[in-house]
Amino acid sequence: MALKKYKPTTPGQRFKIISAFDDITAKKPEKSLLGKKRSTGGRNNEGRMTIRNVGGGHKQRYRIIDFKRDKEGVQGTVKTIEYDPNRTARIALIHYADGEKRYIIAPQGLTVGQKINSGKGVAPEVGNTMYLSEVPFGTVIHNIELRPGQGAKMARSAGSYAQLMSRDGKFAIIKMPSGETRMILQTCKATIGMVSNGDHQLEKSGKAGRNRWLGRRPRVRGVVMNPVDHPMGGGEGRASGGHPRSRKGLPAKGYKTRAKKKASSRYIIEKRK
Repeated sequence: MALKKYKPTTPGQRFKIISAFDDITAKKPEKSLLGKKRSTGGRNNEGRMTIRNVGGGHKQRYRIIDFKRDKEGVQGTVKTIEYDPNRTARIALIHYADGEKRYIIAPQGLTVGQKINSGKGVAPEVGNTMYLSEVPFGTVIHNIELRPGQGAKMARSAGSYAQLMSRDGKFAIIKMPSGETRMILQTCKATIGMVSNGDHQLEKSGKAGRNRWLGRRPRVRGVVMNPVDHPMGGGEGRASGGHPRSRKGLPAKGYKTRAKKKASSRYIIEKRK
């Protein structure tokens, strides 16, 4: 995984740093694993704008990803590593021994031709999915389930990973990407390794147009609005806007929004940093 920096031949090229896509091995996706993806432009079923700063962008098709990894006892072979417009990580096309094809999120270091497995008694190797009860302590994992059989919910974006710290009773204690330490049932599954495309956070679009291709419209700062439009608007000259808050008046910059009696709080040992 490498980054590509451009010569400043135009203003848009001057600060542009994007992926070299040297890890991609296929240009076209597997047709049988494509789904529809409708663009709403931030409008609801009445055609009214309910979400601001959304609209336009290139047409995309959804890649159906196997987050459950429930083909236990059937070996799969990595056929291709592909780009997915719907996520920051790369995806891998897996051909299973029984003829089925599935996409998975590609971990760092997964190569074409590599064999992967899932289920009980599987070796803790990159790309293999195991039950948390069998994962060795200190192992780097991703694609972690919150409930058994639910499918992976955590550590799925580019470069993210968690770590298995210990076990206590029926729970495994995991250090999450946020720094939070929490308990998850040992009957949940996780995939070995960290998610691919770790350099994603170093990319720079270089121009506003690349954001428009992603369906992101311009965002106006609250400070430059009028008082009728935003709590931080108005004032003479360049006023800073007072206490930072959202358009609806909710404080920003450190204000805790987590519900005090949230059910999952009992599983959190150490809060996120």
